[in-house]
Amino acid sequence: MHKSIKIYIYFAYIKKIVKTKYHLLKNDKEGFFSLGFRRLSIIDLSENGHQPMVSEQGNIITFNGEIYNFKEIKSELLEFGYTFKSNTDTEVILKGYEHFGIDIIKKLDGMFAFCIYDVEKQKLIFARDRIGIKPLFYFYDSQNLIWASEIKSILSAHIFEQKINWKGVKLNFMYQTTISPETCFENIYSVEPGHFMVFDTENFNLKKIQYWEIPEPSSQNISVDTAALKIEELLRNSVNKQLISDVPLISMMSGGIDSTLISILAKQKDEKLVCFTVNYQEAEKEIINAKIVAKENSIKHEVVEVGFSEIFVNLKENIEHFEEPYCSIEVLLNAAKYAKSKNYKVVLTGNGADELFGGYSHLLKLNRWKKIKKFSFLAPFIPKLKYDILFKIKNQLELKSVEDFFRQGQSGMRNEEIDQLFLTHNNIKFPKTDKVEANYASYFKEDISKSLSSHHVFRDDLSAMKNGVEFRYPYLSNELIDYIAQLPENLRFNGIENKPLLRKVAKKYLPDEVMKMPKKGFSFPMLYWYKKDHFFRTFIIENIDYLKKRKIFNNAIIDTWMNSIEKDFDLVKIWQLVTFEIWMQKYFDPNKN
Repeated sequence: MHKSIKIYIYFAYIKKIVKTKYHLLKNDKEGFFSLGFRRLSIIDLSENGHQPMVSEQGNIITFNGEIYNFKEIKSELLEFGYTFKSNTDTEVILKGYEHFGIDIIKKLDGMFAFCIYDVEKQKLIFARDRIGIKPLFYFYDSQNLIWASEIKSILSAHIFEQKINWKGVKLNFMYQTTISPETCFENIYSVEPGHFMVFDTENFNLKKIQYWEIPEPSSQNISVDTAALKIEELLRNSVNKQLISDVPLISMMSGGIDSTLISILAKQKDEKLVCFTVNYQEAEKEIINAKIVAKENSIKHEVVEVGFSEIFVNLKENIEHFEEPYCSIEVLLNAAKYAKSKNYKVVLTGNGADELFGGYSHLLKLNRWKKIKKFSFLAPFIPKLKYDILFKIKNQLELKSVEDFFRQGQSGMRNEEIDQLFLTHNNIKFPKTDKVEANYASYFKEDISKSLSSHHVFRDDLSAMKNGVEFRYPYLSNELIDYIAQLPENLRFNGIENKPLLRKVAKKYLPDEVMKMPKKGFSFPMLYWYKKDHFFRTFIIENIDYLKKRKIFNNAIIDTWMNSIEKDFDLVKIWQLVTFEIWMQKYFDPNKN
């Protein structure tokens, strides 16, 4: 199979010749097709799995990802008389397309970004999985279409001028990530999760089609115990499918509920399973819990010690790698780096559980906000005093929708802060979302489509690909997501504890130390570094000074923010500006690199 492939140029349709080492597929008076691929082999390591892959009918595919039910689909195709040269899921997608048409995409359970060139119809189809685990970007204008798994690949074509998409930048500052389909580059877009694109080579028309959306909750009468048993069954099936690999696999176990449960279920299927935990300073509690679980379940457990000095070694390079401003420092880079150093190509993770089961602490404020939002008319009369109780009340009263409530939980810049910061581009308007009920189901959709798709798995994939490994997500199987989404809301959210349904499953397997550990997403002590570490403080100050010289933003506001750093959130805003400056240096200041 290929898997978690690092793709530099997926497929391009361009009206002038671009020098490339990639195979030229088509050359006529209208333009050129160029297709290229770099393969990370996970299943069927032979040459039969190499890409681009061409069928007997002449159709061509490049595919990045992993399809966990490809054997079932293959069996179905065999009954229809299809033959296969490889044991890959790539070939199953290609021949599945030839038999089922684009409906094959609805059959795929896994993570994927692929493109198919249909020779007979003269159309290109490129698609992204339902959750958006695998990234897929494209550039499109009146003469060119290029797409790739990383924006850097598209930029490397050098056939258009790089320009800033200020709408994307504003979204990035609001959500701490750029929400699909926008990117921070003009005319470069992200294929939205659950969508595919069809490009007609005859008229140069590009059409977007949605093939999946998050199901609505049902009113079915079901008990908590019944739901928990079904979730356990679906999660176990997902783990078992995702253990399939022809290369070494390891499970990442943080010591919290999500990844620890995955590791235990994986161990029950694979006795030889190895787990590892990355230990940063100030994360000792998680290490203790991980060791307890490993000992109780006879799991071979490796602890990776990472000192803060190691975080600083390639700090600028790592920030540049993420292709957009970023509010934090990515912790999974170290996990991926360790897996690579030990020759593991596949890493099981617990990511996705927080979004699927309601794991973030901010969510527990939802019911309180719903009660007080009826008094929103009082907000203008409350003074803006920083960090006092009135400030918090005013902030809550100003939230007009579930979308606002969700966005505040992401700790991005508030609208008023963005308005103060920007000297220009203040005429950018964001479309108003449909009026939705202020309930957990609405929040769930925001969390899945924005926090998970545009933020977490996007950064996971970039971290993994930088090190040539593949992260897998047992919590994000089709059946599990569909089942959870359709459960009655009262089973999924009680406003008292996070992840009530997952806790119901996990308590059968996890010790009290893990179950009682409060939810605490790991983040580096950046405020402490800023106050105590000379290198980190200098890094921030120097890049803020570079940014101010550009005269893009309101320097007086930046100075005010710099002089008012008291809490972690204060530094988050500054760090986002620092990473914006580094992004500018990387992609718009060629002399600085």
